[in-house]
Amino acid sequence: MSPFEVVMLVCFGSGWPVSIIKALRTKQVSGKSPVFMVIICLGYVSGVIHKTLYARDWVIALYVLNIVLITTDLFLYRRYRPAKRQSAST
Repeated sequence: MSPFEVVMLVCFGSGWPVSIIKALRTKQVSGKSPVFMVIICLGYVSGVIHKTLYARDWVIALYVLNIVLITTDLFLYRRYRPAKRQSAST
């Protein structure tokens, strides 16, 4: 376990609860990028795989917590995303 890895995970993960709370309060998700969230989630999944195969320690819990937070934010994005506009020719 590296203390730098712990700090990185805490710093990256600290923004997700704020984003989730904002989405729940305002029911708006403008400015969020689901593609970005999926890419970050894939990075955390990669970290979990690495920890599982090569360096088992308690830090895996931080990776899993971040995955849960991002998944929650993605769910809220799907729920509150703006409806697609109908074409004017219809």
